[in-house]
Amino acid sequence: VLRHEEFEEGCKASCNGPYDGKWSKTMVGYGPEDNHFVAELTYNYGIGEYCLGNDFLGITLVSSQAVSNAKKMGWPLKEVTAGVFEAEAPGGYKFYLEDKEQLKQDPVLKVTLGVSDLQKSVNYWSDLLGMKIYEKDEEKQRALLGYADNQCKLELKAVGGAVDHGTAFGRIAFSCAKEELPHIEALMEKENQKILTPLVSLDTPGKATVEVIILADPDGHEICFVGDEAFRELSKVDPNGDKLLDDAMAADNSDKWFAAQKMKKASA
Repeated sequence: VLRHEEFEEGCKASCNGPYDGKWSKTMVGYGPEDNHFVAELTYNYGIGEYCLGNDFLGITLVSSQAVSNAKKMGWPLKEVTAGVFEAEAPGGYKFYLEDKEQLKQDPVLKVTLGVSDLQKSVNYWSDLLGMKIYEKDEEKQRALLGYADNQCKLELKAVGGAVDHGTAFGRIAFSCAKEELPHIEALMEKENQKILTPLVSLDTPGKATVEVIILADPDGHEICFVGDEAFRELSKVDPNGDKLLDDAMAADNSDKWFAAQKMKKASA
């Protein structure tokens, strides 16, 4: 756990999805956000379950330790190719664990998103967003892209039809120099591409205010670019992150509250 934050109302950039009310976010990863891929786990206190689509296809890790941990805990694993195991997180998200010694740098190899038209998506992410194409396989209808050799990669994989985002509303985020944000916005306007949230400032109680712009690719995948300078201040590892998360979970009486009102949490 790198940091944990609680919010009393929905985010004006829909960071917690299109839901209003109390929510929290927990950043988890193998190291600081400056140089590691990090997952942002959002929890809406009033939502009981989400319907998953075929937009997010999984995260691939290189970690024999993760495989060993799963086996010790009796967590279900399915070997999908030699030395690669599929695990399913609570809620249905897929993780692919490569049974090799964990890399000294970030062990998160890639994040895989489903697309309806591989070439159209590759053009968007490479030509407009400036990602380098590392691999492209027409037969398997997949492509691997990234901003740097030593960073987690983005894999685009054709799903053989339309992309369904379900109701969990995830997004992928990148930090960049603050002065680049207006240029990204102007480029997307010029190219008639979708801008979900024009350049806006977001406050985190007691922490830095960051500027973000949120885009959508041809399949509606949400992409957030955040100003790096303020983000580095916001994203410092909080040594109290674990305790804040534990305290928040212990104090979460939302299930009891809904039960006392003879209501069920909403199914999104």
